[in-house]
Amino acid sequence: MVFKRLLGAIGVGGPSVDTVLDGAAVPPGGVLSGRVRLRGGSAAAEVEHIGLDLVARVEAEHEDGESEGTVVFERFTVGGGFLLGPEEEREVPFSVALPWETPVTELYGQPLGIVLGVRTEIAVAGARDKGDLDPLTVRPLPVQEAVLEALGQLGSGFRSADLEYGRIGGTGQQLPFYQEIELTPAPRYAHAVGEIELTFLASPAGLEIVLEADKRGGPFSSGHDAVTRFTVRHEDAHVLDWNSEVDGWIRQLIAHREAYGTHAAYGHDHGHGAEHHGHGADHHGHHRSGPGLGTAVAAGAAGLAVGVVGGMVAAEVVDEIGDFFEGDEE
Repeated sequence: MVFKRLLGAIGVGGPSVDTVLDGAAVPPGGVLSGRVRLRGGSAAAEVEHIGLDLVARVEAEHEDGESEGTVVFERFTVGGGFLLGPEEEREVPFSVALPWETPVTELYGQPLGIVLGVRTEIAVAGARDKGDLDPLTVRPLPVQEAVLEALGQLGSGFRSADLEYGRIGGTGQQLPFYQEIELTPAPRYAHAVGEIELTFLASPAGLEIVLEADKRGGPFSSGHDAVTRFTVRHEDAHVLDWNSEVDGWIRQLIAHREAYGTHAAYGHDHGHGAEHHGHGADHHGHHRSGPGLGTAVAAGAAGLAVGVVGGMVAAEVVDEIGDFFEGDEE
């Protein structure tokens, strides 16, 4: 990015801003650091406030279809209260913590198609103006990566990922949207499950993992959704046998659907109707003896990254991100 002149209410000849993010991808709950670079305009200006907004491109369901929009899911104040002289250059460093539920945008370095950004806002002389909008890259937490690795090794493939506006009933969800990662089932379960949707809801203590699967309908029956929830701790990332653990989750997901029938439907509240509370069992992860898989499995072995590359064209992802940023700037 380059310096962007602040126009609009501040006026021509005002300061310009360039925000630079440090380092590589940051995990949910991790520290995002960088600096806001300011350059004074033709006259001195009182910089009252420097803020950072975390923004996301989110899908919303309506009775008449779907739409996309931008949601600000966190705001930070990182500076302000100083006089910026004519042509003066100043840097304001910042370090802020990402929300624990921040969506994951990449897996093994491959983009998932999730669009997040960091937008800078400057207040000068009582007027606010937007500065930079920079891409935000978020990598999985160790537990998230362990679960995704296990799914890949068990034979699941990546299909798509998106952000859905709304809340999942019965969970501790904090943000106004949630991330869904859609996967093809392992071949051994393809007869019973058509698609698996995975949602991570992270917190300082660990993760709620919501698994949703549609059940394939027979010639005389329709398919139905089934949902189960599981909780794991961050320290379980290097302890559990994740292939066995995740395979057990899928088995429980299928068994739960068979046991509860149509009453196992789980409601997602999108803000246009009553919230439905599901009957998904809450199974807690636990320590047990056995080999830990760790999180350093190569992308090719895990399989999911291959699905990412095969399921989307990188240029299309870049175009989508570019369109999002350009549209937000207007």
